[in-house]
Amino acid sequence: MLDIRWYGRGGQGAFTAARLLGRAASVYEGKYAMAYPSFGPERRGAPVWSFTRIDDRKVIDRAQPEKCDCLIVLDETLVTEKVNEVLKPESVVIMNTVKPEKYGFIQNRLVTLDATGMALQFLGRPITNVAMLGALLGVTDIVTLDHADQVVKDNFPTKLYEKNSALLKAAYASVRGGSEE
Repeated sequence: MLDIRWYGRGGQGAFTAARLLGRAASVYEGKYAMAYPSFGPERRGAPVWSFTRIDDRKVIDRAQPEKCDCLIVLDETLVTEKVNEVLKPESVVIMNTVKPEKYGFIQNRLVTLDATGMALQFLGRPITNVAMLGALLGVTDIVTLDHADQVVKDNFPTKLYEKNSALLKAAYASVRGGSEE
């Protein structure tokens, strides 16, 4: 089972990204998935954690995973040295930052991108969830880019889909060295 953890703040779309990934895996890739948030009555800007679990068998465990295979950080201010405690030895951390040198304490593979800058360019707003989903797909083979794009199309109105599709593909290409294949 793959455990993916999303760190963000209310309003950044961490839970939406978790759901989009789960839907792509279950609807288009024939896998089982569960996406769920971990937050209370917080308001916009409060820390939130979301999770996506993906497996070839039915996912029934709703407990917060102790360790994750992938950690996606939408807001770098949420990261402390304690982040190492939630990572499996082979985990990858994908972080929205323009200062990766600040995170030398991360013991796992660290992939960074300026998702905020990309979101501002494509959406005109600092909503980084789709960019971070694209980066995750560029680093892993959890689901295909085409299937993720189809889920974005299924879940956004046409005008928003076009912008988010371009953002998804640009983030994917940025961590793959410019290739969308």
